[in-house]
Amino acid sequence: MSSPRVKKPYPIIGGTDLVKRRGKRSGVVNGLVWAVSVASSGESHPLTDEEINAILNGSMPAEDEVPGIVDKWFWLHFDTVHSAARLQVAHLTCFPREACLVLAETEYGITLEATDHVVWGAMPAFDDAVLEEDRDFCAWRFAMRRDLLVTTRRNPIPVLGSTFRSLKAGKVSAGPIGVIERTIRVFIASVRRQISRLDDEVDRAEDALLRFERKRDLGHLGAIVGKSRRRATELRRVVTPIDRVIRDADLNLPLWAEDELRDRLENQVHAALDDLLAVQERSRSLQDELSSMQVEETNRRLYIVSVATILMLPATLVTGFFGMNTGGMFLQTGALGTIWAGIVCAVFMLLTWIFLKVARLL
Repeated sequence: MSSPRVKKPYPIIGGTDLVKRRGKRSGVVNGLVWAVSVASSGESHPLTDEEINAILNGSMPAEDEVPGIVDKWFWLHFDTVHSAARLQVAHLTCFPREACLVLAETEYGITLEATDHVVWGAMPAFDDAVLEEDRDFCAWRFAMRRDLLVTTRRNPIPVLGSTFRSLKAGKVSAGPIGVIERTIRVFIASVRRQISRLDDEVDRAEDALLRFERKRDLGHLGAIVGKSRRRATELRRVVTPIDRVIRDADLNLPLWAEDELRDRLENQVHAALDDLLAVQERSRSLQDELSSMQVEETNRRLYIVSVATILMLPATLVTGFFGMNTGGMFLQTGALGTIWAGIVCAVFMLLTWIFLKVARLL
């Protein structure tokens, strides 16, 4: 059963979902979710249709090569579910062709590329499932200059909506690179919360295993450890590529992106990866110990069954012998025949037990 979804935290403008903006219908850009300008003070304002067109057509002058703090920057966010929206972002003139193709991509993937003045890539995020541990992974994409950020996604991604609301509240003022850094940092924080829960689950399974009693069933412990190990593996498959692309020595980030995107995130991502490796190692060791104890318990039960079968073998032979329908069977007459037959079975079982003890088979 799929997880319930929460309501989208923002409307879609453009394309088929048209809303009134500033008193008129806006259909200037297909799939545009929001478009804002942000001053260096942190104050943000929605862009007009003319400003959006000027930015996307490359007619607005860039401030990439201006040293110091950019006075104003822009953020445009697209929903690329529809092909018209993907076509729109694939032919933007404000970014290199390679960056536009990444913005329009639909397949999941993690990448990070840069030129002298532009940085683009695709990063992971969780979808909008209600329970954090049930959330699946999806990708959002970005391309940015010092004064312009364009992001795209196909699924509702709560972390982008959260960053947008923080931006409107004036909590993000470091420019486009600050948005990217905060979004990845919030994702890594969510990953580490899940790692902490997985670690607690492994702790409980480990404590239960240390207090193990033979009468208890180990099946539920195996389910806990297996679930923790699977989730840790899923998280590692997502975090490892982030760590790889950020630490890539061949990636030459612009100076304005180096500190925020590499230096600040590198330690956090690497720490999350170390925690994941630790949880995986603990889960693997615990699962091996659990498997060993399950094998031991199974062998113990098989041993008991085997001993009981061996002890009953003489009695089976005796009862089989006395059950033959042949004439001249001794003890056939008399009131104590059954008692004597039982005594014979018990004697043979005792002799078998003594033989097994002498032969050290018990």
